[in-house]
Amino acid sequence: MASLTISAERGRVAETDFAPGPILLLGAPGVGKGTQAKELVKLWGIPQISTGDLLRANVAQGTPLGKAAKEIMARGELVPDSLVEEMAEQRLHEPDTEKGYILDGFPRTLGQAAWLDGKLAAESLPVVAVSIHVDYNQLLRRITGRQNCPVCQTIYNVFVNPPRREGLCDVEGAGLVQRADDTEEVFKERMRAYEALTAPVVEHYRSLGRFAEVDGDRPIAEIAASIVATVERLREGSS
Repeated sequence: MASLTISAERGRVAETDFAPGPILLLGAPGVGKGTQAKELVKLWGIPQISTGDLLRANVAQGTPLGKAAKEIMARGELVPDSLVEEMAEQRLHEPDTEKGYILDGFPRTLGQAAWLDGKLAAESLPVVAVSIHVDYNQLLRRITGRQNCPVCQTIYNVFVNPPRREGLCDVEGAGLVQRADDTEEVFKERMRAYEALTAPVVEHYRSLGRFAEVDGDRPIAEIAASIVATVERLREGSS
């Protein structure tokens, strides 16, 4: 049923040639934001724009912005908003962004959100923000239960997708390992940081009527279909 749902969405979107515009996809660690971004990229044919990817690309290509960022990082300092904004502005003017794009990791502060709104005011649809919500305890189980095979990289979860033999990969028989940061203590810290950064951005878009939340504790295709419907509804309200 879920696959039929997203297939129907793909057909309907193709028929109407819906332009989703700029979408800020939000989600706490472990909600599956990256998975959903890939679904939306396939559905709409728009790019996913990550500030981390932009930064790495500029540094690797040796652009003026990349060189400036590399010098700052070499000093152990954070890359300032102004530099990230310049990289974002260049990327948002590339041809593949005409119908829209999915923003990942930007804007992550109220200042960045205000800057982006100002840049898009005269030239594009406004940003709509969609947050994928999963209960805290469910997220904790997803993170702390993760184990992977060091040989074939198969991922298991001791709570929801355990191996047939405890601690051993079903395919390779190798001992499973857990990432050092997949602990409750690290997860709590990541959640605190995420909420502190994101709360002002959420309130910014909520106050403008351009924010909504979807239930992320469902099959992948159902979540994607829900995001599509939510973006369409938000677009109707912001037009």
